[in-house]
Amino acid sequence: MFVTSLVLVLCSGLVHAVWNLFAKQSTDKPVFLWLIYAPSTVVLLPKLIMELADARLSYTEWLMIGLSLLMQCIYSALLAVTYQFGDLSQVYPIMRGTPTLLIPLMGVVFLGEALPLWGWCGIGIMLIGFLVMNGHLSTALFHSASRKPVVLALGVGLCISIYTLVDKVNLQYLSPLALLEVTNIGFLLGLTPAVVNLDRVKQVVRNHLRILLIGFFLAPGSYLLFLFAAQTVNVSTIAPLREIGIVFGTLLGILVLKESQGLRRIIASVAIVTGIIIIASSNH
Repeated sequence: MFVTSLVLVLCSGLVHAVWNLFAKQSTDKPVFLWLIYAPSTVVLLPKLIMELADARLSYTEWLMIGLSLLMQCIYSALLAVTYQFGDLSQVYPIMRGTPTLLIPLMGVVFLGEALPLWGWCGIGIMLIGFLVMNGHLSTALFHSASRKPVVLALGVGLCISIYTLVDKVNLQYLSPLALLEVTNIGFLLGLTPAVVNLDRVKQVVRNHLRILLIGFFLAPGSYLLFLFAAQTVNVSTIAPLREIGIVFGTLLGILVLKESQGLRRIIASVAIVTGIIIIASSNH
């Protein structure tokens, strides 16, 4: 069972990196992000309505669903702004690396989960890899010119940490498909002001039709894979593994965006993969 969850999470990380690459390449990021989530939101709406109609949810459970929706709303708005101000290779490692530390801590504190010592060692090695991969982070924090994308990326990472933890709880009374619809609705709400202008929508469709069609499947699919994995495995164990997407993002930057990564990026990727292996083995 753990092997299946591991494969799902690693695939989730790859898919997530690809659709974020598309978002970064788009000319109008809020509209592009809204469009790639709209089709799956329409398709999954009946599923959510049927489950909520049959469910007997407590007040607290409704609040948790509402919190998931709210965090997705904030996440999508921050994500669009972050990609407007920062490079993919700068902000993506920060956004995805922040939850690597926060989610296990929150899972242990709030969900009563346990992570073995080797698991914590693996997370530590992954964090070192993230810092090496984004070596200019400490400099950026103290220079106002580059502080904005870093702060925005940290905000995105915090949102990811919170909604991942909340959705682990929500899986107790919602199926992955219904919960995905909740997150889709929240994601769209955060970006809806951008699509009020239909001229912007038409322009994005004309410029990016091909990657839009691919994004229709990749964007919701990346989180759905993670939700299926999270049903049977501790979130503190598998959530950090999803950040393998940082390595995939680095490779995409080299191959697609022609970014100069250098030896530092290679060393960082090796450290992250090492941490992932340690975390995976600590589950047994």
